[in-house]
Amino acid sequence: MHFIIELLVNAGMILLLSHFLPTILIRNFGTAVLVALVIGLLNATIGAVIRFPLNLATLWLLSFFIRLIVTAVIIKIVDKLFDGFEIKGFSPALILALALAIDGSFLSFALQHQVR
Repeated sequence: MHFIIELLVNAGMILLLSHFLPTILIRNFGTAVLVALVIGLLNATIGAVIRFPLNLATLWLLSFFIRLIVTAVIIKIVDKLFDGFEIKGFSPALILALALAIDGSFLSFALQHQVR
């Protein structure tokens, strides 16, 4: 259930940022859900493989920044995979990666501390 909530919130964040940043274009909420799903899958697989040697080289001191850069690169890769999703430049991808990281932090905190 947490995965579905995270997926929908991330899709909403992508759609929200597309309204505020003219360099991020997305067709509709369905495309945003698919984009969020693919970003999550690629970040969990390829992103982890890319992040490990970079974190090892920096002794995990720059882990947050490496995660942001790798997520931004993955967002640019997803941009090439979908016709209904376009990011013009690397800076908007970095802003989107930062927004998704902040969003994920708040969401994981809220889901851990929910009243049962």
